[in-house]
Amino acid sequence: MKLISHLMLAMALTASAASAFAQDAKAAPAKPDPAKGEASFAACVACHGADGNSTTPTFPKLAQQHPQYVVKQLQEFKSGKRNNAVMKPFATALSDADMQNIAAWLASKPGKAGFAKDKDLVRLGEKIYRGGIADRQIAACAGCHSPNGAGIPAQYPRLSGQHPDYTIAQLTAFRDGVRQNNAQMTQVAAKLNDREIRAVADYIAGLR
Repeated sequence: MKLISHLMLAMALTASAASAFAQDAKAAPAKPDPAKGEASFAACVACHGADGNSTTPTFPKLAQQHPQYVVKQLQEFKSGKRNNAVMKPFATALSDADMQNIAAWLASKPGKAGFAKDKDLVRLGEKIYRGGIADRQIAACAGCHSPNGAGIPAQYPRLSGQHPDYTIAQLTAFRDGVRQNNAQMTQVAAKLNDREIRAVADYIAGLR
């Protein structure tokens, strides 16, 4: 009887371990596949460039962007939290795995440098980006996006080299309540005037 009891206990433990292993395997997310991401990105090339480095000033450069940020934005385009009539149909067609794959591929592509254009504005932009505006309680951009614009993975996006036109559009959209998917950025942008927004955008374009 003891032998039978031991056998039954061993079988129960084995079944329990197998069940736990199966649950863990099911819960573990699949590793992103950059090759599949490149294939899915084919639909994005017209606006964002073959390697994620858009050459059109109104469309953002996505190469070398943090994967978590790209996935978050795609999910919010899909859900409507970030409202964009152009991006919504593309994002809606993507599964979560597609988004992860695209983000992984984009992160593997080197971002191309940009450059500042207005010497007078860029000085103001540097001042705001690096030190903020204390008397108006405007925080320094560098505090979240890092001094060189590299950002902080999983928290704040990479900005360096981004097209000024795109950055201006996004800061203005945050300020005016058009873009509503980041309360922190809305609060910061709400305190900036048009000239300051242009200055910050110009400075960001030249960051490396």
